[in-house]
Amino acid sequence: MKNKYKILIVDDEEFNLDILTDFLSDAGYEVISAADGEQGLMQLKKHPDVDVIVVDRMMPNMNGIEMLQHIKKDPLYKDIPAIMQTAAASSQQILEGIEAGVYYYLAKPYDELLLLTIVRSALEDYSTRLKMRDELQKQKRTLGLLEQARFRFRTLEETNNLCYLIANCFPNPDDALYGLNELMVNAIEHGNLGISYSEKSDLVYKGIWQAEIERRLDLSEYRNKSATLEFEAQEKSLIVTIKDQGNGFNWQDYIEFSHQRATDPNGRGIAIAKARSFHDLEYRGNGNEVVCKINL
Repeated sequence: MKNKYKILIVDDEEFNLDILTDFLSDAGYEVISAADGEQGLMQLKKHPDVDVIVVDRMMPNMNGIEMLQHIKKDPLYKDIPAIMQTAAASSQQILEGIEAGVYYYLAKPYDELLLLTIVRSALEDYSTRLKMRDELQKQKRTLGLLEQARFRFRTLEETNNLCYLIANCFPNPDDALYGLNELMVNAIEHGNLGISYSEKSDLVYKGIWQAEIERRLDLSEYRNKSATLEFEAQEKSLIVTIKDQGNGFNWQDYIEFSHQRATDPNGRGIAIAKARSFHDLEYRGNGNEVVCKINL
């Protein structure tokens, strides 16, 4: 783990740069800044080890969306998480942001706690993705002969191990890995352990989400609950079905990225999995079963 994370702030208003720099510097981050998208790209070339980009949407010369579109085309930088600053985020703006690789939003005026929580969430997601990618390469193996399999998992560790195995069955393991992890963790936390959306938000704010997962897994009422993953290779597609033993949830509210929850620290995993990892993603029944498919 890095001793000090580096954050690039891009905003044409000096007042906003000062506020964000003060908040982030006081929290122990190294901050570099730029006044527009063009300068942001130049700073990124000077500092290729940037961990998070906080960018304003509306700026002269090159706006935030245009900057991120350039970044997305560059394999060196395309995976760096971006947080979009916005006074208001409409559905169309959210869609444009997703297409440019934005899954985190920061509302104006700034709230210090929310800012630091969103940054921490983006860093943790980025760090997890990099670790999983490294592990995926270590565990690379030939699984093309696997036609059908059924697995049972209960803990976060079992989820990670199973993710690596199944992702290697897909033509693009990196993409599949992210979506599988999101859906399997969702089956544990929201399904089997009954952690609600608002509860998770609170746990993420406090930085104790994983600790609460481990605590509940050890309780007698949850100790015997598990989830299953079924893998099937068909002639023209690969299909994964994930089931949990929970009461389900209103999956219709989370299958697409909502502008109403854009500034929340959680609640984007299913929508990202649908957009980034699979050609088709379908929840069934009350929401405790999800089927995802990759076309070959």
